[in-house]
Amino acid sequence: MAKVTYHLPNGDTSTIDVPAGQSVMDGSVRNNLPGIVAECGGSCSCATCHVYLPAEVQGLFPEPTDEESELVEFLDGAQPNSRLSCQLIIEDQDEIHVEVVDSSL
Repeated sequence: MAKVTYHLPNGDTSTIDVPAGQSVMDGSVRNNLPGIVAECGGSCSCATCHVYLPAEVQGLFPEPTDEESELVEFLDGAQPNSRLSCQLIIEDQDEIHVEVVDSSL
């Protein structure tokens, strides 16, 4: 289990306990947080779960797959630290911070 802190587009933060095996997206959706839409339900096909991953936690997750990289490449507001939260699976991390991208970007 990890404590995931979601930094929301409106400036609010929310910290959720996300069990191992679930994604950062799951934690948001299951707790009705705004910003992560997850239209495809986590199948890495819609990119509506776009987050920015701070440098200090990037090494806690595997590198993006080619499929994820291709989706992110065409997102408005994409940055080098952009990830799809459906692909960020919780394992043995203690605490993670993610910035939920403003969907209007």
